[in-house]
Amino acid sequence: MASSNEDEVPRGYAYAWSKDSAEKPLDEFLKQYRPSMVQDDGRKPWIWAVRAAGPAFPTNLLDCISGAQDVVDNTVTRVEEIQNDSDIPLRANKKKGLRSKKEVREETQAAATKELKDISLKYGYGTGKWLMFAPSDKVDVIWTNLARSLISGPLSSTDAFSAKVSTCPKEEVPHYQHVICLYMPNVYDKDSVTKIMRVLLRNHGMNLTGVKPDLYTYIGIKSKHPSGIPSTVQKPGDLMKDSEIKELKEAFYEEMKNPPPAASSADQGVPEAKLGKPQNKAKTAAKPKLIKKNAMSDPFGDSEDEGDKKKDSDEDEDMKPAKNATKARKRARSKSDSGDESEQPTRRRIKGKK
Repeated sequence: MASSNEDEVPRGYAYAWSKDSAEKPLDEFLKQYRPSMVQDDGRKPWIWAVRAAGPAFPTNLLDCISGAQDVVDNTVTRVEEIQNDSDIPLRANKKKGLRSKKEVREETQAAATKELKDISLKYGYGTGKWLMFAPSDKVDVIWTNLARSLISGPLSSTDAFSAKVSTCPKEEVPHYQHVICLYMPNVYDKDSVTKIMRVLLRNHGMNLTGVKPDLYTYIGIKSKHPSGIPSTVQKPGDLMKDSEIKELKEAFYEEMKNPPPAASSADQGVPEAKLGKPQNKAKTAAKPKLIKKNAMSDPFGDSEDEGDKKKDSDEDEDMKPAKNATKARKRARSKSDSGDESEQPTRRRIKGKK
């Protein structure tokens, strides 16, 4: 059995944003806590976004869990018996009417899956999640878009009520994949689950793994559980044809390549003069430019030194007319003293030719 309930936000957890009790805007929270930058030290395994509270736990939750655990334990025992039973052949024999070990095992596991569903529905504990994965180099963008969609986008019109993404492991793991869970009230409500699936495919282009009940997480059923019970109760192919899944994802990626043009004021029937400036657009501060220093400048000088040099250069430009007039008067006096105005320029030209 799982040691704790991983499907519930811990009380006072800093890495969770809730629409009902948010202390900061969602975008600010998402920017501050990016899954690729938050490392799990044993206290922050998940980042949460919560649109609404999920269904309350059943009052007799312990009975529900106890009954489910009995089913799992019995299945583990039965699977071991099948494996060790020499009367059950490794391969089926139709002529003798003998089924293979694999067939008998799968029959036992299917029966256990049905029993677990009946227990969930009996106690009203049908909550669960769509499971997805995202690589570390893309998880921030994927998670941000999913969280925004859940709170105020396409997913907000579905039964999905919260989502979480795993943070980075304490030790570096090559090609690590972040787990993303999108929660819904009843994993056995096919219409509700399928509606959420459509949004995940068409609006997010997600690669979906399957639907896992919270009860399964609570009693520790994973992909390689010794019982062999499948860890998910719905696969994408159980809900839609592969062709439809492909079509929805292709539509998403096509829209990403060729986004629709923004609606103009004329299209919306609003005069441009009455639109005014957008109120929510924050002004972007100009990026400071790097001051490049000349090769001959002091390598230890700072930007203030460079500024002083520019100022001196500007002052020199202002003094140029006066300096030029002074030089002209000096040349005039020099020429009058020599008595020949044309000789010196001629000599300079001849000397330059040599």
